[in-house]
Amino acid sequence: METMYDRTAQDMGNVLGMEHLNVTVPNQEWAQTFYAAGLGFTRDPYMMVGPENMWINIGQQQFHLPTSTPQVFPGPIGLVVPDLEALKARLVRIRERLDGTKFSCAQDDDGSVTATCPWGNTFRIHAPGPQFGDMTLGIPYVEFPVKPGTAAGIGQFYKEIFGTSYALTQDMNCAQVKVKVGPQQCLIFRESPQDIPEYDGHHLAIYVANFSGPHAFLKQRGLITEESNNFQYRFQDIVHPETGRKLFTLEHEVRSMTHPMFGREFVNRNPSQNLMAYSRGRDAYIAA
Repeated sequence: METMYDRTAQDMGNVLGMEHLNVTVPNQEWAQTFYAAGLGFTRDPYMMVGPENMWINIGQQQFHLPTSTPQVFPGPIGLVVPDLEALKARLVRIRERLDGTKFSCAQDDDGSVTATCPWGNTFRIHAPGPQFGDMTLGIPYVEFPVKPGTAAGIGQFYKEIFGTSYALTQDMNCAQVKVKVGPQQCLIFRESPQDIPEYDGHHLAIYVANFSGPHAFLKQRGLITEESNNFQYRFQDIVHPETGRKLFTLEHEVRSMTHPMFGREFVNRNPSQNLMAYSRGRDAYIAA
């Protein structure tokens, strides 16, 4: 009997991956406490090692945390970590050090963990599972609340301009669209009747195979906000590809496959290592 496969499930589209999320933070020590000591991630040992900025590695993705007025993503950021029990213990240990900030942590009904950084970014943290493919450490999704009536147009924007696939679903309350932006990675835009927070400058970075095509569309409509260099440009406004109506604001740092940092290996540590329970040869964590 011939085996039937859904070949479309393995399609990548033009966006090869979401590499990093960028939010500014006013206190590097608190950021180090939350992202490294609490979440168990790794400060990049090669880049941004001064006191004014920090790059945090999580599998093959990163958080970029330059020093400035705090920025907050308006929806939850999904994380996958290999050991939720160890994560919960680390978060409890940093609670006193972050007392007086917006830091919080709690276990959810589905077994995941929700943690809030000192400035209000919310992280929904999961154990590895089939819904995340072979990812054991990384950023599988970022969710954004959007205005009613915009989700379908946002999906159409990414499909027509960036050649991505998307899934649009609708229930009694709202519509949502999931846009594929890499292996086991998606952006989720969920319609909400609530007021949408004003955009504060946070951004994400994506790598694309067809670099010039999206640029031509965006430039023709005056949407390019930065011509960074030969390998990168930026835009902020997501618009309906047919009408030009503005649907949402989110800065995208768009990088080519010829960008010098494409495919760069990120160092990840094993956060379970400590002085009292050290295992020789297990300092590094190899992330899927």
